[in-house]
Amino acid sequence: MKKLRYIDGLRGIGAGMVYLCHFVFAFYYGAYSLMPEHTHTDSQLEITLGKTPLNLFYNGNFAVELFLVISGFVLCLGYFRTRDKTRLKDGARRRYFRLVVPILAVNVLVYVLMAAGAYHNSEAAALTRSMDWFYGFNHFEPDFLEMLVESLAGCFLWGSNAYNGVLWTMPYLFLGALLVYLAAALVGEHPLRYGIYGGMILAALVLRIYFAGLFFGFLVCDVVCTREKLMDWYQKRPWLSWLLLLAGLYLASYPSIGRDMEGTIYGILGVPRVVPYHLAGAGLILVGTVGNRVWQRIFGSAPLVFLGKISYSLYLLHFPVIATFSSWFFLRLVGRLGYHGTVALDFVLTTLLVFLLSTLSQWYLEPLGTLPFRAIAQQFFTRRKGG
Repeated sequence: MKKLRYIDGLRGIGAGMVYLCHFVFAFYYGAYSLMPEHTHTDSQLEITLGKTPLNLFYNGNFAVELFLVISGFVLCLGYFRTRDKTRLKDGARRRYFRLVVPILAVNVLVYVLMAAGAYHNSEAAALTRSMDWFYGFNHFEPDFLEMLVESLAGCFLWGSNAYNGVLWTMPYLFLGALLVYLAAALVGEHPLRYGIYGGMILAALVLRIYFAGLFFGFLVCDVVCTREKLMDWYQKRPWLSWLLLLAGLYLASYPSIGRDMEGTIYGILGVPRVVPYHLAGAGLILVGTVGNRVWQRIFGSAPLVFLGKISYSLYLLHFPVIATFSSWFFLRLVGRLGYHGTVALDFVLTTLLVFLLSTLSQWYLEPLGTLPFRAIAQQFFTRRKGG
């Protein structure tokens, strides 16, 4: 079965953008807030960049939408290619274990670091002018039982994220995935299924909008895999995919703060609707990419595919590193190297550390997520045969 490398690349881009977002928010918060009191340059360069499409590089809200859209696309890829429903059952059964093992491991690490007093984000925030955002994370006495509850259940059911802030997305990646598997199993071959998919998306837009990205990616996967004539027609018109990609990039780069857009290229959009804009941007970029071989080759390049492979571990690990190592390093050297020099060196070292830890996690930790499922499945089927 041919692997869609560009999908891995897009997922890697999303994870990388979340990392850049949190690093920028921690040390150059003005690039997000667009407020002079949060800047560190005389020219207030952070505000200037924050109002241009360059903010796309650290636009965390869009990155989450892209991550969800791509996740929705890949969940049922095997099923739509083969029509083998056992893939849906296996995917649903494995989902929790695949997600929970790295989460538990990282949260245990966070607990140990908090207990050891290794979190320095609060002290760093006073100097980086990110008190509104960076200061409050992990600013409490850790409790091991509370951490376990968050890791094993809370993050999946209601988005508990006291120990690792990025876990707020887990209900969408877990419960949303189960809904996608269920929809594919029940109506994946029904001629009117696209209407049902559309109803799922509309319901999500009203109730919990982040589910909509997952459901839209699922819909696109169905079309790509089962509508050969439509895809052939689309791919023979590259101008259309370029148009969709450019529109997607424009919406994707809408500043997350959602204010003071008058006089910028985003002013024509009127009332700020940040999450819908970013959702539409992520969807358009996915649709544009599946019909554009140029962008497929770009997103399928080796560095981006590698980033995609480590994306889950990168997503889970990067913030604890920023709040501990990056903050500690900044506090130790800012008086000697100056603000910008310290942050630049800090960024290089933090990136190397995050990539190293994420790679090791992807090699050795993530595969452990299959072991509990295998053990439970073996025990279950052994009992059934014995009975």
